Amino acid sequence: MSLQLGDEAPNFTADTTEGIITLHDYLGDGWGVLFSHPKDFTPVCTTELGEVAKLKAEFDKRNVKVLGLSVDPVTDHVKWSQDITDTQGIALNFPLIGDDNRTVASLYDMIHPNANDTLTVRSVFVIGPDKKIKLSITYPASTGRNFEEILRTIDSLQLTAAHSVATPVNWRHGEEVIIVPAVSDEDAKEKFPNGWRAEKPYLRYVPQPE
Repeated sequence: MSLQLGDEAPNFTADTTEGIITLHDYLGDGWGVLFSHPKDFTPVCTTELGEVAKLKAEFDKRNVKVLGLSVDPVTDHVKWSQDITDTQGIALNFPLIGDDNRTVASLYDMIHPNANDTLTVRSVFVIGPDKKIKLSITYPASTGRNFEEILRTIDSLQLTAAHSVATPVNWRHGEEVIIVPAVSDEDAKEKFPNGWRAEKPYLRYVPQPE
């Protein structure tokens, strides 16, 4: 059975390009992104890993640690990393898990036999400080991911975990948010003393809480 939102992220210990890592210990009290790429020395994966390396400071700002994975061994990851540097203009700056025995891929249901029975699909898991799965996205091998969108979803997850709000369509950090329906108008007066803008009784906008 595949992992669902709210499930505990399965813990594991694995070899990576930065040594042996145990997931829950590695994440500590912060957030995490675990993402798989189908295979080393492939074009789309090369561009993705370069992009994540370029965005590393943005993940750090959000207290998010990033872990990549494929079913290739760490020795291949190390060789491939030079290609990433050469073509993307930046060196890897986060760990890549070697999962040639498919232990982690199986735990996280990253191999979809009807798509490919040997390689991982492009899975993304966002893990909260409580070690629960907060978001999961699956892309086919042919489609590169938009990691700016993944950062956007992390901004939403972190904001809505701290406040009684939800984020509307296409929301970006700093824009108006929505008071969740579970908060009555009476309670909203205490939580949002500066008031709100109601387009419908159930659609109440407020400035993004700090």
